[in-house]
Amino acid sequence: MKLICKYHFVNRKIATTQSLKLSGLTINTSLTLKYHIGELTSRLNKACYAIRSIKPFMSLDVLRSTYFSYVHSIISYGIIFWGNSSHSEEIFKIQKRKVRIIMHSSKNASCQQLFKELNILPIQFQYICSILLFVTKNKDQFLFNSQVHKINTRQTSNLYLPTENLATYQKSVYYSGIKIYNHLPTAIKDLSSD
Repeated sequence: MKLICKYHFVNRKIATTQSLKLSGLTINTSLTLKYHIGELTSRLNKACYAIRSIKPFMSLDVLRSTYFSYVHSIISYGIIFWGNSSHSEEIFKIQKRKVRIIMHSSKNASCQQLFKELNILPIQFQYICSILLFVTKNKDQFLFNSQVHKINTRQTSNLYLPTENLATYQKSVYYSGIKIYNHLPTAIKDLSSD
């Protein structure tokens, strides 16, 4: 954390920082999560080394359990905030590397089937899943189309999507959650209400 003193208040210097750690997430002054993903990358590379070190001695089940205890827990914490960042591709590359190590695959092997065999969600799907969990747990914070207008249409059971032109708002958890939830089949939406 780099400190820069710029401001004075009642003859005291107020220190400002380039980045701040808040509830386990590192945020910089422009509210991007580049520093946080850099820290995640470092932690995940250490976990990658641990998995590579124990690979010759452990079974596939133990390696998979190790993945979930070391890697999955690190990736899933706060993913709802940083999962749509442009820098999250670095985390996905590390995740693919770990899956290849566990499955004894070559560096160029496609990971799609490997993820299925290990029953591990790629980071993009983890992000979508976490957003859907957020929406279903907080449905009282959202409006349904039936609450906004009284016309009975096919989209009555969908969440109301406010019209916003700001790209920052459209990337937000709230807006993304509505869009993803509205694309779910009706049967799954009905299950989410239980």
